[in-house]
Amino acid sequence: MKNKKIFLAEQDIPKQWYNLVADLPEAPAPPLGPDGKPVTPDMLASVFPMNLIEQEMSTQRWIDIPEEVLEILYRWRPAPLRRAVYLEEYLKTPARIYYKDESTSPPGSHKPNTAVPQAWYNKKFGIEKLTTETGAGQWGSALSFACDIVGLECKVYMVRISFDQKPLRKIMMRLWGGNCVASPSEETSFGREILRKMPDTPGSLGIAISEAIEDAVSDKTGKTRYALGSVLNHVMLHQTIIGLEAKKQLKLAGEKQPDIIIGCAGGGSNFAGLSFPFVCDKINGADITIIPTEPTACPTLTRGPFKYDCGDMACKTPLLAMFTLGHSFVPPPIHAGGLRYHGMAPLVSHAVKEGLLEPRAYDQVKCYESALLWAKTEGAICAPETSHAIACAIEEAEKAKEEGKEKVILFNYSGHGLMDLSGYESFLDGKLTRYSLSEEELKKSLESIKDLPEVGT
Repeated sequence: MKNKKIFLAEQDIPKQWYNLVADLPEAPAPPLGPDGKPVTPDMLASVFPMNLIEQEMSTQRWIDIPEEVLEILYRWRPAPLRRAVYLEEYLKTPARIYYKDESTSPPGSHKPNTAVPQAWYNKKFGIEKLTTETGAGQWGSALSFACDIVGLECKVYMVRISFDQKPLRKIMMRLWGGNCVASPSEETSFGREILRKMPDTPGSLGIAISEAIEDAVSDKTGKTRYALGSVLNHVMLHQTIIGLEAKKQLKLAGEKQPDIIIGCAGGGSNFAGLSFPFVCDKINGADITIIPTEPTACPTLTRGPFKYDCGDMACKTPLLAMFTLGHSFVPPPIHAGGLRYHGMAPLVSHAVKEGLLEPRAYDQVKCYESALLWAKTEGAICAPETSHAIACAIEEAEKAKEEGKEKVILFNYSGHGLMDLSGYESFLDGKLTRYSLSEEELKKSLESIKDLPEVGT
C-alpha cells in the first residue's frame, strides 16, 4: 500500500528558520534609499519593528524560532506531506508526486507561517496596531488571525477586484477582528489620488501596499507598524519551515531527494518557503530542478527585467533589486489574486539570476483545467494560485511518462479554494479567457522604471 499521508511528530517541528542569504554564491544587491545608497536599519524603523529589521538584514544561516511562536504554530504544524496517488494513477505516470499541504492552517493557507511571528515580534516591540494589504485575501485573513491571537489591532487594505470577488474572505477577517477596506480607498491621501485619476480601477497590490504604509507611518503615537505577507527577506525566512518539514517527511517516505520542486510565485513567499532549503542542496551539488510558476497575465519572472524598482505604486518603499513589470503595473482582474503583484521577492529574483531556478508561466484556463482534474482525482478544491503549481506538476508527471523515468515531484499546496468558488464558477461557465500580458501593455508599464538605477551600477 502506498502511503498517502506522511506526518511528523510535534516534537520534530523545526526549531530554527533557514536563511538562504548565508549560502548564496554571490551576495544579493542591497535595497537602496532615495539617495541611491544602501538602506540602513534606522531608515526602516517607522515601518517595521527593529527585531524584524534585524532578521531582514541578517546573513546568519539559522535563526531560532521563539518558543512562544512555536506554541502558536503547533495549532496546525507540522503540516502533512501527502502523496497524490490518485492523480498519479489517472496520469499513468511513473513519477511519484508529493505535496506539502499548507491548507490545514486556520486561515487555510501558508500565510500564517509568517503572520504569527510578525505579529509576535511587533507585540514584543510594543506595537499596538498593524496595517497591511491583501490580494486574494489569504494574507489579510492570516494577519487578522495572528493579531487576534497575540492581541493587536489589524487594518487590511484589500485590492478592490478581490474585495468584490471574494466577500467570504472579508467575513473571515472580521471574525478575527480585522478591519478590511477596499483599495484604493478614501482613507488615505494616496487612495483618494488614485480614485480621482482612475475611479474604475480594479486596484493592485502596489496601490494597497502604498495605502497600508501611509496609514502606518502617519500614526503620530508611534504604536503602528506595517506587515508584509511576501517579498521581503524575513518573510521568506519564516516560510522555510515548510521546506524544512518536507525534507524530514521525504526521508520518512523513503525518498532520498526530490528531482523537481514546484511552487506558485506571486511575491515569492510560499515558493521560497518550500524551495529555499532545497536551493541550498542545489548550491551544494544536488541535481534538482526548481520551478516557480506564475500567470501569463502577470509574468514577472518570465518577461520582466531584473532591475531596481519600488515595491509599491507610491514609491514609499526602498528600491529593491528584483524582476519587475514596473510599479505602475495594474494587473488584469484574473482570479489568482495572490499572484497579481508587479515584482518578485529579491531573494527569489537573485536565485533566478544565479541560474538556480527555472520559472514558467501558465494561463488561467490551463490552471483551472488542472485544478478541475485535481478535484476529480485527489478530491480537494485548491486555491486559484495553487493551481499554477498543480499545472506544472501535471506537466512534469506527463513528461516523466514520455521519458519512461521515475521521478520524485514535490510541490507546495499553498492553500484551499473554498473561498474562491466564484472563479471556479466562471471557469465552468466558460467565461474565462487564456489571457497573456501584451507587449504593448508591458512596454507601457515599464515606462515607470526607465529612470531607476540598474542593478550593479
